[in-house]
Amino acid sequence: MSLKLDFKMIKTKFFAIYSFLKVKRITSMVEKITTHQSEEDFRNKDILIYVNGEIVPRDKATISVYDSGFMLGDGIWEGLRLYNGKWIFLEEHLDRLFEAALAIDLNIGLDRNEVRGALEDTRLANDMHTDVHVRIMLTRGTKTTPSQDPRLLLSGPNLVIIAEHKKASKESSLKGITLFTSAVRRGSPDYLDPRMNCHSKIHEVQALVQALEAGCDEALMLDVRGFVSTCNATNFFVVRKGEVWTSTGAYCMNGITRGNVIHICEQEGIVCRQKDFSLFDTYAANEAFVTGSFGGLTPVTKIDGRDISSSSGPVTQRLQRLYQELIAHEAS
Repeated sequence: MSLKLDFKMIKTKFFAIYSFLKVKRITSMVEKITTHQSEEDFRNKDILIYVNGEIVPRDKATISVYDSGFMLGDGIWEGLRLYNGKWIFLEEHLDRLFEAALAIDLNIGLDRNEVRGALEDTRLANDMHTDVHVRIMLTRGTKTTPSQDPRLLLSGPNLVIIAEHKKASKESSLKGITLFTSAVRRGSPDYLDPRMNCHSKIHEVQALVQALEAGCDEALMLDVRGFVSTCNATNFFVVRKGEVWTSTGAYCMNGITRGNVIHICEQEGIVCRQKDFSLFDTYAANEAFVTGSFGGLTPVTKIDGRDISSSSGPVTQRLQRLYQELIAHEAS
């Protein structure tokens, strides 16, 4: 009897400790800094969303459960920002959107001017002027039945535009983020071209989950050969002896911000090399940072437990300043 009671007590204590640790782990994951961290804005509760030519309230914006993007990840997307009433680097984002559509043989159903018009309609309906982030989502359409076959469509394509009041938090750009090298690799172009902004992001999500479980903010991903490629949601750079290094671009998203940083380096006489490099080179970097349309340039303070820098280094700070000047010029 005593043995049974002791076992029951041990079992109860075990589950109590397990539950505590689980809650603590989840809480720590939520509290981590992200490159997409934004200031809270109550206006987003009442935004209007573009759905296939109609602009509807957020709680009325719906897509069929038979949508090919929902069922299969059969779709593409773009994320861009609005500053001072102007879409920043809009043409570059439209280039990437239309190129991805061609790659998967998806008829957008609109030309570039009509996509611009849809963006403006969404902006004006929401009375938005600056510090806005927009997600354009395009899927092949609504299926007649659950199937991969692209011919089995009831209608399509489906185009959704979500515009949110989203000002990037200064916390990540000031404090920096930590990275963990994921076991999930970036695929080769013959498998799933990494330059395609498609809805099938499960491999990046898997990588990020590993990083979060390890107590870090974002995942660093290697290519299929073992060289440093990119992060799960941003492009990756290191600074070594005054030189800026980034991957060749063969296994990473062709980021708009990445391209702008490379261009800034060329203009300012900063050596920027697009090359293969390994974790051996990365751990010995003087500085590291990531780039993305939403967060701009975000410093990296630690990789796989190795300290890189306590905050933005001198080269990163200079590039942050130059990039902000470029944004201001684009928005003028």
